[in-house]
Amino acid sequence: MAIDEQGVSTGTYVRGMERLVQAVQELSMARDLPQVQQIVRTTARELAGSDGATFVLRDAGQCYYADEDAIEPLWKGSRFPMETCISGWTMINRQTVTIEDIYADDRIPHAAYRPTFVKSLVMVPIRSLDPIGAIGNYWADGHVASGDEIRLLQALADATSVAMENISVHDELERRVVDRTADLEQANADIRTLSATDSLTGLLNRRGFFDAAEVLLTGARHTGSTCLVAFVDVDGLKTVNDDLGHVAGDEVLVQVAAALRTVTRPHDVVARLGGDEFCVLVVDPPVDQRSLRDRLVARLDAVNLGRDGHQPLSASVGTASTSDLPDASIDDLVLAADQRMYEHKRSRHDS
Repeated sequence: MAIDEQGVSTGTYVRGMERLVQAVQELSMARDLPQVQQIVRTTARELAGSDGATFVLRDAGQCYYADEDAIEPLWKGSRFPMETCISGWTMINRQTVTIEDIYADDRIPHAAYRPTFVKSLVMVPIRSLDPIGAIGNYWADGHVASGDEIRLLQALADATSVAMENISVHDELERRVVDRTADLEQANADIRTLSATDSLTGLLNRRGFFDAAEVLLTGARHTGSTCLVAFVDVDGLKTVNDDLGHVAGDEVLVQVAAALRTVTRPHDVVARLGGDEFCVLVVDPPVDQRSLRDRLVARLDAVNLGRDGHQPLSASVGTASTSDLPDASIDDLVLAADQRMYEHKRSRHDS
């Protein structure tokens, strides 16, 4: 078996290279820092045959011992000023440190090491040009790291820096995707709002009404609540449009919409289905069907007092309730309310 000048067998170095290649492949697939830490701490021990390894991050002027793999606890979770620990010295000076006897080296904070098993160590920087961390290897007995061990550990550190940079880029791309998705969702929400809203009155349009009403009706059935649908048809709108113009007709529709808002609650569904037709869905109505219709008629009468001789607003109203039609769909309720609206219109003409 071939032996190099430092007593390391060629076979050992080849196995180390094979392990390093495996670690590089694992690091290339890592998508977060904990994955990188786990790969590095385990691989570092195996490459150097050490009794412990630490993964140290540079954190705002401190050395953060983020992870470790060792025969006994070291400093995982601890932070030390960079000027007072050997990992900080490694990062500040951008140099690998090899120490056979830690108690013979003034750069070592001896008090921090006395409770540990450590006798010898090697510390390599992660990214030599501008270190972002360090990898430490420790031995319980005196050990002088070979040139091959140091080369393998430094190669691992270089691969680690690339993996961490890839994670940073990956995270940035993910943030951009999330931000872009949020922007698109916001834009889509504006589009959905516009597609569900009547531009003249600001109420829901036909599509918006049926979408919202379906949800409320389903929820009401789960909770045992009652739903009341009111179908409203504005009387005489054609006459207003013919005699006074469509601007006046639009004003009538806006005033009817405002009247509907005043006799309903904020969570009730109020919509203009199109033309002169409006619809309201009320969950757990505070009044009965006739009282709701009377409220709307009374509100229109109140509006008429301020119309200064213009053709008075009036509307025909029909209602339908799940208390009478417990299995009805929203389409069935609207159809029933529409039919009763015509009954109301005919009764008013007959009288």
